[in-house]
Amino acid sequence: MNQAQTLLLDGLIKTKHVEKAALIRIADMNVMAATPGFNIQNWALIFVQAFFNNQTQIRKEGQYFNDRYYKCYRADGNSIYLKVKGDGVIIVKTGSFILVGTYCQGMYPSVCVEAVEKLADYLRAKGN
Repeated sequence: MNQAQTLLLDGLIKTKHVEKAALIRIADMNVMAATPGFNIQNWALIFVQAFFNNQTQIRKEGQYFNDRYYKCYRADGNSIYLKVKGDGVIIVKTGSFILVGTYCQGMYPSVCVEAVEKLADYLRAKGN
């Protein structure tokens, strides 16, 4: 297990309020690490482009992810929050990475947001 995988598991999954997580390198849109069963490579380009091209559109129209339509609750230069019923996706940009965390029914969205944003702050502090 690499260091990025450990960060995802220890910093996010262990909160019990992040279902799945991934770390995408912006430069080449490669998934550096992902929690088991989180097949996100096909979405990496879409999430990276969302920060550079489509924030206004996502804010207005929402975003499809894994064949479900998510309403957007926040879209700015650093974070995009998407939600449908009890499920959600938190996407945060650092200098070098896009960090993605999901939550599902029974999890606290606020804890998921806090965990993903804190890990993003940690990566920013490290210069990433």
